[in-house]
Amino acid sequence: MSGTGAKTVGVLGGMGPMATVEFFRRLVVNTWAEIDQDHLHIVIDNDPTLPDRTGALLRGTESPGPGLCAMARRLEAAGAEVLAMPCNTAHAFIEEIRSSVRIPMVDMIEETATAIGRPRVGVLASNGTIETGLYQRVLKSHGIEAIVPEPKDQAVVMNVIFAIKAGRQPARLVHRIEPVVERLAEAGAKVALAACTELSLLSGESMAIEWIDALDILVRATLRAAGARSVGEREESE
Repeated sequence: MSGTGAKTVGVLGGMGPMATVEFFRRLVVNTWAEIDQDHLHIVIDNDPTLPDRTGALLRGTESPGPGLCAMARRLEAAGAEVLAMPCNTAHAFIEEIRSSVRIPMVDMIEETATAIGRPRVGVLASNGTIETGLYQRVLKSHGIEAIVPEPKDQAVVMNVIFAIKAGRQPARLVHRIEPVVERLAEAGAKVALAACTELSLLSGESMAIEWIDALDILVRATLRAAGARSVGEREESE
């Protein structure tokens, strides 16, 4: 337990590393704090050597499940009291991870579906997330229709994801996603959901429809699970 009385957060990271850095940054920025000691105690295991999630799900390559479970156990042993994982696709293995530890884990997919509140959502995600229906199933359970890109557009999405993983500047890639979002809007989507943490590094300001970032939702859910107050709560009380 941290000095603020909030729970220590363990982060399963490295998928990819920049997405983990961004999650950490947003956790700090969104915590209601006036001094260092007001912030959360956060333990990060950034392991980029984990096997590819999409390959495991779609092509039967080596599963990251055992590695994710090992990471969760390391975090628990290091004092983590609640877990969060800034990788959408890896949530296909969430039950395996949960069964390996005694501490709770925030479900990014469920939290996002609960928070959206729109009837039709355009989902921008990795092939692994799209083709296994991770978001489609959960959104449907909340009465929300998931609209996914056509194959050519999905290839564009994956190319952008790989480009960000390779170190390309996200600001220079926004223009490649904008037409994909336009076509999702034409198909009936009311909002575009960034459901891959690499896509969370893009700005959604120029998109044809509202841009919702699953990483932002994970940040808010993690703060709640840890028992920490958010900047938004502070602003509402002032």
